[in-house]
Amino acid sequence: MKHLKLFESFEEIDSICEKYNIENYTINSDGTVDVDGDVDLSGEGLTKLPLNFGKVTGDFDCYYNQLITLENGPREVGGYFNCYNNKLITLEGSPREVGGHFSCSYNKLITLEGSPREVGGDFYCSYNPIYSVYKLFPDHKSFMDSLDYNYLRGTDIVKSRFEEALDEIGNEMPEKIEGYNYI
Repeated sequence: MKHLKLFESFEEIDSICEKYNIENYTINSDGTVDVDGDVDLSGEGLTKLPLNFGKVTGDFDCYYNQLITLENGPREVGGYFNCYNNKLITLEGSPREVGGHFSCSYNKLITLEGSPREVGGDFYCSYNPIYSVYKLFPDHKSFMDSLDYNYLRGTDIVKSRFEEALDEIGNEMPEKIEGYNYI
């Protein structure tokens, strides 16, 4: 079918859903897959997500893989979203909204750009280079708001802009941040 962007046919999508035990799904006309329930792709050795997900009403697990991108990740997850212990350097492609917890710990993240703005539970990003910056903020929302100051440049931090972001929440500027350089 020509109208599907990623797959030759609905049968191919059905086959992938069967392979990964994905049930209660709907294939949308654009080739995205909505799931009424949970998706568990953990420990499959994946380097990319095998389907283009739309909405998942339950939990979405893709931890313990070799993912280098969250491209094709669900736009919305009703439960929790776990992508920890992969090789992610960015969260581009992560859901816009997560009803439960969001865990991206144990990756190679130097930024949290692309992460959901709305997380109903806790946001976990420890054991990533960015965590040394993240922990300076009281919560996920204040950290995400601080990114509007545009202080991150890979592993460089624009000192004056970062200082403004920290001043806004009443925190002092640390002398050094592990894994980052002030410019």
